[in-house]
Amino acid sequence: MHYPWWSVEALTAPMLIAAISVLHVLVSHYAVGGGLFLAVETGFARRTQNKNYLDYLKRHAAFFILLTVVFGAITGVGIWWTIGLASPKATETLIRVFVFGWATEWVFFVLELSSAFLFLYYWDKLPPRTHVIIGWIYALAAWISLVLITGITAFMLNPGEWLETGSFWSAFFNPQFIPQTVARTGGALLLSSLYVYLHASLTIKDAALRDMIGRRSARPALLGAILVTAGGIGWYVFLPPSAQAALTAAAALTILTALLFALTATVFFLLYLGPYRNPGWMTPGFTIALFLFGTAAFGASEFIREAVRKPYILYNVVFGNQITPDEVVPFSRQGYLESGLWTKPFVAEGYPQVLQDGKIQSERLLQLPSEDRVRLGRVLFMYHCNDCHAAREGYSAVGPLLIGKSRSAVRWTVEHLDEAQFFMPPWAGTPEEAELLTDYLMTIAPKSPGGMRLGQASEEVR
Repeated sequence: MHYPWWSVEALTAPMLIAAISVLHVLVSHYAVGGGLFLAVETGFARRTQNKNYLDYLKRHAAFFILLTVVFGAITGVGIWWTIGLASPKATETLIRVFVFGWATEWVFFVLELSSAFLFLYYWDKLPPRTHVIIGWIYALAAWISLVLITGITAFMLNPGEWLETGSFWSAFFNPQFIPQTVARTGGALLLSSLYVYLHASLTIKDAALRDMIGRRSARPALLGAILVTAGGIGWYVFLPPSAQAALTAAAALTILTALLFALTATVFFLLYLGPYRNPGWMTPGFTIALFLFGTAAFGASEFIREAVRKPYILYNVVFGNQITPDEVVPFSRQGYLESGLWTKPFVAEGYPQVLQDGKIQSERLLQLPSEDRVRLGRVLFMYHCNDCHAAREGYSAVGPLLIGKSRSAVRWTVEHLDEAQFFMPPWAGTPEEAELLTDYLMTIAPKSPGGMRLGQASEEVR
């Protein structure tokens, strides 16, 4: 309520964030696991004096840095840009709680960038031992960045004792920290191997070298799949009760969860039967299929992780519509429009007749002409509902949900959002404002589809 709303028509802001975030996650995990791959394999190639492998690793390092440092940085900035616009209150809270954590992460991020460029551009200029050490510096810095960011994002799902203590360390070492760190470390190992297989199968013509890469990367990939599964189970165990309920109550999430485990199992067995047992299977077609299965599993897991937080953006801290739990009752008493930093001046400028002694009188809102009531109802929708819902059409559009519902049913739903669906935030306005929102919702409700009327059906039965 202290920030203006931002509308992404049809797609909605959460889905835009999800699209950018999934792309970033697919690259950032490769940045961690791929760094480990380059450090280990460069050391191996130098010890064995395998020039062909060193030449390939140099090419792979160029691809790796182009994708992770350049594209990864762009999508990382994109995440900050979109969450700052779509979820400003939640973003503000994360920055305030984790100032020390963000500062530390930036130190390691700068270390990542520096060591990555040194590793690539001084490939033939540094002593072999120094070159490998720089590779390990990058790998460790990237993994520590993963750990730091995981502690912050895990806090969003279960803040744990921070709600009582308010300390940085209780926020960072929240109940979700270890499961998610295990899962993301495993994901980095698994995904990096999939990138390596894809790149190697498309760029290497030497079958013996390709087979060697397949064998050497198979065990880290299999270990990664095991860690992803173990971390995922721990993630579920430490979910808050309402998040577990949301996971089982939504059919789409149940299907995605089943799909996630099926895809992970498929990737595991393909890795075992292919690169581990039969490196010769590492053809472009096989590695493309393997890569698509793996990225689909990652995408499903990220969607599930985001969805189960509802009705919160930060669990028990900030609702999805940027209201904190302790603001609901005051807003309901004094009025949602009256409580907002942006809504009150808007109403005061356009409808001064509803003010008395500088305060919006909710009962006067109902005396406005119908078109003005609808206009203010849309303002209420944009602030209270827009962060999760499209209006007429698009992702999670409200309009189609209203088909066949009477005005009284819609009105009841508005005032009892959390009772109608436990994963929705409670209504934080007055009864009069609920009337205005209902006015607007009735204008976006599609007409009921044509069909047999009850009277006609009754007559046919007789």
